[in-house]
Amino acid sequence: MTHLPITNTLSVASVNMILGAARQQGVDTDALVEAVGISRNCLRDPDGRLPIQQVQTIWHELSAQTDTNRISLRLGELINPTAMGAVAYVMMHSLTLGRAITQLCRYQDIICDGTRLLVRPEGDQVAFVSQVTSTEIVYPALVYNAEMSIILSAFRALTGLLIVPTEVRFAYPCPADATEHERAFAPAHLVFDAPETALLLPVGLLDTPVLNASPGMMPLFEQHADALLSRLMTPSLAGRVRTEIVTLMKGEEPTLSGVADRLAMGVRTLQSHLRSEGLTYQNLLDEVRKELAQRHLRDPFLSTTDIAYLLGYAEPSVFFRSFKKWTGQTPGAYRQLAH
Repeated sequence: MTHLPITNTLSVASVNMILGAARQQGVDTDALVEAVGISRNCLRDPDGRLPIQQVQTIWHELSAQTDTNRISLRLGELINPTAMGAVAYVMMHSLTLGRAITQLCRYQDIICDGTRLLVRPEGDQVAFVSQVTSTEIVYPALVYNAEMSIILSAFRALTGLLIVPTEVRFAYPCPADATEHERAFAPAHLVFDAPETALLLPVGLLDTPVLNASPGMMPLFEQHADALLSRLMTPSLAGRVRTEIVTLMKGEEPTLSGVADRLAMGVRTLQSHLRSEGLTYQNLLDEVRKELAQRHLRDPFLSTTDIAYLLGYAEPSVFFRSFKKWTGQTPGAYRQLAH
């Protein structure tokens, strides 16, 4: 299947970060949201999406009320990094900062699919490069400011260290007043009119342990992040059903009626559409469970009982029987071969 990404959207969790920061600066965000035409209900689902064009309108409205440069450069400081949602939790349970960054790059489209974060070594430094890829971003400087601020604050929160960049580059001219830039990244060397926006850190920081990381929790958060990413990448009904199965798979078996409700469809309608694609709900449920089971069995931190729970089985014995039916092997035998 060819996956066609849906571009030009930002997660509601990220939008709420902007609104939260604006609120702390005295902005009436209820009036702002109404002026921009965003439903309050839309903002209640952190995993939802809003068009980037609409988010840019938020920045436009803010510019008439407050210093948007100040808000964008303080975004990471004003808001808890866990407000990034699923991606933040995956990073929090990575063993090292380097692994957390790998996960950030893997799942970055969940936060925003109109920008791109690249990681590139530069001698004894590592550069975190922010690129704007959406033509609908009309305030790129604010986007660059926000990303650099959030990245630095997230790295500090993950490690418990007052990480200081050696250099910060901005792909826009030096503003008339760069005081806020200097405050946000001091004592880093600031470079304006650079070919790209980037934050540079000593490469040795990548080995820094992440505070309170619990690798055993990682699969649960990865499942959720994978479901969100799949929702972005897979427009087919089967893909949407698989996404909702993973989302609902938390300690109990996802039901056909539960998935149909989330897709705003009747059970019979959903079954009929799946039949037209040569599929059944049980086929998709088994495929998802098999794929996740094989991935989880490669994780030494998870017991087979843990995996049974993650896959929504009430009893481990039912998982064992199902896995043997799918693969011809017991979970234990598969795990030994996988390692």
